[in-house]
Amino acid sequence: MRIGVVGAGAIGGWIGISLAARGQHELSVLARGATLAALRAGPWKLISGGKVLEAEAKVSDVAGELGEQDLVIIALKGPSLESAASAIAPLIGKNTIVVPAMNGLPWWFLLGGGGELSSTRLDSVDPTGSIAAAIPFASVLGSVVHASASVSKAGMVTHRAGNRIILGEPNGSRTARVDAVAEVFRSGGFEIEVGDRIQRDIWYKLWGNMTMNPISAMTGATCDRILDDPLVNDFVLRVMREAAAVGARIGCGIDERGEDRNKVTRQLGAFKTSMLQDVEAGRSLEIDHLLSAPNEIAGKLSIETPNMKALLGLTRLFARNHGLYPQAHGAPE
Repeated sequence: MRIGVVGAGAIGGWIGISLAARGQHELSVLARGATLAALRAGPWKLISGGKVLEAEAKVSDVAGELGEQDLVIIALKGPSLESAASAIAPLIGKNTIVVPAMNGLPWWFLLGGGGELSSTRLDSVDPTGSIAAAIPFASVLGSVVHASASVSKAGMVTHRAGNRIILGEPNGSRTARVDAVAEVFRSGGFEIEVGDRIQRDIWYKLWGNMTMNPISAMTGATCDRILDDPLVNDFVLRVMREAAAVGARIGCGIDERGEDRNKVTRQLGAFKTSMLQDVEAGRSLEIDHLLSAPNEIAGKLSIETPNMKALLGLTRLFARNHGLYPQAHGAPE
């Protein structure tokens, strides 16, 4: 396949290098800045399991120079996608498959409807509809990434843990294209699962990290300290109960208690969430995809979510005060 990677950071690098290093596919990367310079100067490098993988890729900061791709993997941070969407469009032809490998709720999450909601655009993550206009919904194949990676320096990625990716059609069907993409990913050494309701898999991951990420970002605490504080842990569980109630109304029910999910998180020890790492690096925070979007869905369903709203408000205020979230985003509830 001709595979294009948009967002050559931690997850994009981990996926892209793993696929390209096997030499079975032609890889192109849409990049800019230091990453663009690094990939032009030498091979893309991945450190994983004590080994170093190297891959060559065609790289440009102009999508038109890379041409239409068979598969496009979008691994951008959520706040970057709206401005980048139109630039991505030249990579996408009528038969191109687009796999967003992103945190939180993607722009396409309810474009096919869900539970009690008909087809719905989420204003919180695609306020002008420009993303949906640039990336056709029919091209999208959903995904959930369960892995931890970081950028050591431009052009070099360190994979720390996890190797699982869930793929699924937004309408839940089992198609030839999802099977084909699953095989492509397996060829890169990934543990692949094909889900029959990818939105539920996305919501389940959100349910686990929509609390840990923002609370760690605001407090600077690792997840073990968050869960070890009885008052904070109780607040986390209240947010999770509200999110589970919202999920049940959109076909994303969760058959698990928050207490049991947090026991799993607690076993991971003292780790920094991706949002805390973004704060420390001075990067924009993915507030809309993790918090604004589920609150927007709750509003459409007339579900009261006081704890989810409080977490959104506090995180948004923190981020704005530190220059990590645009002042114009997220009108007061």
